[in-house]
Amino acid sequence: MLRQFHSLPGLIAALFVIVLSVTGAILSLDPALERSGAVVPAAGQVSVAELAGKVAEHYPGAEQIERTPSGTLIVYYTRDGQVGADRVDPRTGQGIAPHEPSSFSRWVKNLHRSLLLDMPGRAVAGITALMMVVLAVSGAMLLAARLGGWRQLLHPVRGTLSQRLHIELGRVAILGLLLSGLTGAYLSATTFGLASEGVAAEPEFPLEVDGGPPAAIDALPALKATDVSDLRELVYPYPNDPMDMYSLSTHQGAGYIDQASGEWLSYQSHDATHQFYEFIYMLHTGEGLWWLGLILGLAALTVPVMAVTGTIIWWKRHQSKPKLAANSGPTAADSVILVGSEGNTTWSFVRTLHDSLVQAGHRVHTAPMNQLAPRYRDAKRLFILTATYGDGTAPSSANRFLARLEKITKTPELPVAVLGFGDRQFPQFCGFAKEVEATLAAKGWPQLLPLDTIDRQSTQEFARWGHAVGKVLGIDLTLVHTPVRPRTTVLELAERVDYGADVQAPTAVLRFKAPEGGGKTGLLGRLLGHTGLPHFEAGDLVGILPPDSHVPRLYSLASASKDGTLEICVRQHPSGLCSGFLHALPIGGTIDAFIQPNQNFRPASGKAPIVLIGAGTGIGPLVGFIRHNKAHQAMHLYWGGRSPQSDFLYEPELNVYLEDRRLTKLNTTFSRVDERAYVQDKLIANGPELRWLIEKGAQILVCGGRDMAKNVMAALNDIVAPLGMDVATLKAQGRYREDVY
Repeated sequence: MLRQFHSLPGLIAALFVIVLSVTGAILSLDPALERSGAVVPAAGQVSVAELAGKVAEHYPGAEQIERTPSGTLIVYYTRDGQVGADRVDPRTGQGIAPHEPSSFSRWVKNLHRSLLLDMPGRAVAGITALMMVVLAVSGAMLLAARLGGWRQLLHPVRGTLSQRLHIELGRVAILGLLLSGLTGAYLSATTFGLASEGVAAEPEFPLEVDGGPPAAIDALPALKATDVSDLRELVYPYPNDPMDMYSLSTHQGAGYIDQASGEWLSYQSHDATHQFYEFIYMLHTGEGLWWLGLILGLAALTVPVMAVTGTIIWWKRHQSKPKLAANSGPTAADSVILVGSEGNTTWSFVRTLHDSLVQAGHRVHTAPMNQLAPRYRDAKRLFILTATYGDGTAPSSANRFLARLEKITKTPELPVAVLGFGDRQFPQFCGFAKEVEATLAAKGWPQLLPLDTIDRQSTQEFARWGHAVGKVLGIDLTLVHTPVRPRTTVLELAERVDYGADVQAPTAVLRFKAPEGGGKTGLLGRLLGHTGLPHFEAGDLVGILPPDSHVPRLYSLASASKDGTLEICVRQHPSGLCSGFLHALPIGGTIDAFIQPNQNFRPASGKAPIVLIGAGTGIGPLVGFIRHNKAHQAMHLYWGGRSPQSDFLYEPELNVYLEDRRLTKLNTTFSRVDERAYVQDKLIANGPELRWLIEKGAQILVCGGRDMAKNVMAALNDIVAPLGMDVATLKAQGRYREDVY
């Protein structure tokens, strides 16, 4: 519901919000530009009387002096029968330049306030400002839910480029957009009488005036007691009319002054409500707070980008909504699939399961988890496939599931299998799926299969779970899930270095280049520095589609595209389709590949040390990070292999990096020579040093197999325990990141 509450106002008001934000950003420049050209004396330095006296020397026909909120002083005068207006220097009263209001600014202001449609446009602008508030608040609530609470609101986020850009800009601009939206909605409400502007000062018109000879303007006591910084407007009396008066308006109020005695004839202060109105007006326009205007203008410039990225996110989510064929009714199905999803990505896996079961002859009913029925008459099995949202909470399509489950008092005989989808980078990995499994078990539901999990939408793990389902059902069930992927690029194997044959762990470092001759890799392209490779950084993932397979395999990249090669480190597995294909690939052989960004697996910039931990082929991206450490940030590498003679991956290169200080320290362990010691044992042996590095703010990057990562986490928990910390704390701080397979 919250997501719809955020999306619908954004989609409906997108165009109006963009118009108001762009025009608001343009108008935000006016106070700053005006202030930059204004001469503003310090408070208490110049009185209105002094200013008026100096103005009289240069403008004998002065009729009015006005001070704008940004401090510009304008004199309106008559000279030789012609009226004019000049900006003046308050220190000398001398003209600086003619005052010529911008017709463009006036047009933009009209567009901003009323969309050039007078009162109906003002109504639309006010509603749009209110929608901006709704979008800002609901967006913050969505982000807090996604990250696991308000305390995690500033933590790193994952997602597509559109999602990250939308969230990062929103985090930067939210306070400015809230302020603009709230103040704009309030000003609009005052226009239509829904909120009060208060009472502006309206002094009583004096009935008795001295009528004596006018005194010199710089000698009038009321003007001498008023500082220029408080001035809004001084209107002169008609010439040669002793019964007329000066009209003075200040920030505090307004009144009339006798031109002979210089005393107040009447005075009225602004009431508190009107002062509040003017304060809100200043906050909204920046007039009087030019620096705030610039901040609000910069915040407004994020809106068009967020409108575009928000629309892209909505469209992709809309396109990913399930389109299920042969979806049986809940009372007729023999197999029921319930789905917990936040952004519809889980549904794409569900559709694969649904279609495969239908093709195998089953009657399948698939629905959101919130549609759990008290009883499925003919069902023989129940599958629950659910993601976890934020800090272990239910996704939107499952947020009422546990409540509905509690209402089922009779224990069903329907066996259930729960499959969780999540990301191991988060402490509450598949937390909701685990909660569902535990609740079902506590209520006595029989188990079809033990709880299983899918990390980062792994198609390989999903296929493995499918084989387990097929075995239980007594059918051959192959779940080939092919997610939408970018257009592939043909790459050619240019170089390889082989390791590990002597220890029965054949491993190869493979370097690919774009084929010679075409496009950017031609002569002109090479002269311009083009490599012909798609853009990527070390730590990103490359998807490779092996022959006769629709399922890509992902490998971590040890190079960046600017290196001119795409480099991966691959161990051959006995039954590995893609690893076997790559190990058999000859020099000059080609692959179809695409890049999957992995921005959250990167060394943090700055002076804090970096601890790199890996085993086997997990060294690939870690070497890439070291290779590009041109700033000589402290980097400590912990890596485990089998034998230094056979599979010491990247040994010559690492020695070079030690010499040129791109690598600070190399810590290796080899299980075949170090009494079966592994990388976690090396960490424990170097515990005090690691603890010192972590105290210094070190970031830890771990790459390798899941079992290795689990053992590394356990070792680090013991190491940092004396600091009152654990790995979960480091993860929450963005200082512990994994690329685990």
